[in-house]
Amino acid sequence: MNNKHNEDFNTALNIYEKEYSHENLINLLKNGSVVEKQAAVLKINAITTQEEAEILISNLTGCDGKIREAVSFRLKEFIPGNPKFYVGFQDTLLDAVIDINGNICRNVLCAIYSLKNYPEFYIDFCQKLCAKTEESIEKVKSFDIQDGKYKINKAVFKLYWYLETIYEFCTFIEKNTLIKILSQTKDINDYTIREKTAKILSKIHDDKDLLTIKQELKNDRNYYVRRY
Repeated sequence: MNNKHNEDFNTALNIYEKEYSHENLINLLKNGSVVEKQAAVLKINAITTQEEAEILISNLTGCDGKIREAVSFRLKEFIPGNPKFYVGFQDTLLDAVIDINGNICRNVLCAIYSLKNYPEFYIDFCQKLCAKTEESIEKVKSFDIQDGKYKINKAVFKLYWYLETIYEFCTFIEKNTLIKILSQTKDINDYTIREKTAKILSKIHDDKDLLTIKQELKNDRNYYVRRY
């Protein structure tokens, strides 16, 4: 194990210290080992083409956590630099906002803020986001005391991050859909879900049904929910 650790360290150090062309770094990101991909994405200065963006995004899900976190970290820089490269990656970005690593979720949410100006991104993204949120609500509501704690926590974690994403994109979500979602999440036992519900409602000032839910949560038993 120590030999493998030393080998990985030396590989990363070699990439950081030596001069690699942009093309070579992209090739490492496409075909390299875990440590090579991680080091390459941290050293790349820019994503300059649609093809490079696809290679980058392909390493955001379904691979080692070290790579996913490095990619998500750089996305905060790369997406604002060329937003149009990323408008077609709704499905991958939706998977990334519920990554098991909360740092990745936060990084991706921060990165996709720049895509709010692109209807070709947010229309499809929000429709899929709401559908996935409703599926998660049904799963969380279906759990009972016999279900394993890990299983429950995993489902709540996903719903938590879907709601955090809705908070960022709620202005693009149809009011009836928002009412349908929040009228259910306000009653979920886990206070973090009710807290996210209240946080979303903190942006609402002009809809009677949503304001009713908002007022109800003002009387919630949990301080972190009431504070909104």
